[in-house]
Amino acid sequence: MSFLDILHLALRNLRQAKLRAILTMMGVIVGVAVIVTMVSFGLGLQSNMLARFKALDLFNEIQVFGRGLSNLAGLERGSGPRQEGDGRRQRADKTPTRILDDAGIKEISAINGVAYVEPTVNFGVYVRSNGKLLSQFVGGANIPNASTRFQHFAAGKMISSPTVAEAVVSERFVRDFGYATPADAIGKTLELLAPPSEKKSESDEEEETPNFFGIPLDEPGIDESSPGIESRTFRIAGVLGTEIKEGAGQGGLRGMMPGAGIYIPLQMAHEWNTTHRGPMSQVALALARRGGSLAEGQTEGYDTAVVRVADPVQLTAVRQKLTELGFGSFSIVDELDQIRTVFLIIDSVLGLLGGISLLVASFGIANTMIMSILERTREIGIMKAIGAEDREIKLIFFVEAAVIGLAGGVVGVLLAWGIDAVANRLAYRFILKPQGASFIDFFDLPLYLSLGAILFALVVSILAALYPASRAARIDPVRALRHD
Repeated sequence: MSFLDILHLALRNLRQAKLRAILTMMGVIVGVAVIVTMVSFGLGLQSNMLARFKALDLFNEIQVFGRGLSNLAGLERGSGPRQEGDGRRQRADKTPTRILDDAGIKEISAINGVAYVEPTVNFGVYVRSNGKLLSQFVGGANIPNASTRFQHFAAGKMISSPTVAEAVVSERFVRDFGYATPADAIGKTLELLAPPSEKKSESDEEEETPNFFGIPLDEPGIDESSPGIESRTFRIAGVLGTEIKEGAGQGGLRGMMPGAGIYIPLQMAHEWNTTHRGPMSQVALALARRGGSLAEGQTEGYDTAVVRVADPVQLTAVRQKLTELGFGSFSIVDELDQIRTVFLIIDSVLGLLGGISLLVASFGIANTMIMSILERTREIGIMKAIGAEDREIKLIFFVEAAVIGLAGGVVGVLLAWGIDAVANRLAYRFILKPQGASFIDFFDLPLYLSLGAILFALVVSILAALYPASRAARIDPVRALRHD
């Protein structure tokens, strides 16, 4: 018999027992639908996480570590108090051997593929604005700045120049200081307050006139109405849209720079931070100088910096160069292998649970084929009597099982697609939409998953027909012809 004859005969046999064939096929449909739905959910989680990393600008930045002041003073990492943004800092791939000072920043900036380097300056300070006095964290930002953090504004715009006393603030700052809307804060001022800096010796006074950011102390810039308190005034130029809920980002801080409620030009932030050191910073500096780790007149540099690469493809080469320069580094790429391993385990478990359903369906296929043998024993005997070979008898049953598996696989994939679509709409309607978030596809159904599920159903169905087909081929034609 030709293959077309065998296919025609197999389809005729299935049509003669429609109800049994449909019920058997339903087991395959359910099994495939469960596998595809569960695995697509795991793939969707992985896809959404990677998309969020990309939206949060984590693939374009590297966090660089130098020998910071605490390390120079002999303090163990993590022994100091935690500040805002510390939770975003990661562990370096190697222990840095160099101080991350201005010379180091210049060397890093010269690496091929580096767009710019942004030293991390982040400190707590009392801030006065709109008649309120609150503690805030202030961060220094490069001007101009390519980070996506400074591309989404609820009102206003980015700081115009690195030498202008302007600031951008967060939406939380706007609420905390009592502004009705982000637009109301634009053009208003905020003041950074600190105790007066230490008085210099008479010899120092002769060499340099006391000043504050280059401004003589008797000129504007000092809050003379509050004796014993120094201040610096900044104009609010923009309000960052940190609560954007569109796309994969869904709001939140972008990039590796530690979070802050206020951002001012980097040089101004660095000058303020070194002029008005906190007590712990003063102790660490004294210990570093006393221990010989930091020479007199030598600056301690920065604990960390953020390196922005022009193209994520160059990230690995830039990190290798950083290692050669004696700095430690961290990139989100370090976590990707672990993340992929975790999701591989999740997908495997979900697929195994779905595979159990298909395994149960394979028992139904085997049962259907065995029942078909009992009903068609005489027919099989006649075919063997007129010259049908054992291979052709087996092939008939394999084709029947393959038809059930193929049809069940295709319908199961279509059912899984429908389940995914409905689940996505329900999740958006009852979970995301009430929170003001945009639509997210929780399920990822790539073409390879659909084709793989159909192929898997086909293979399982054929394997389930192995025993029935062998049993049919072993039937004695003489005894079969006598069968009632």
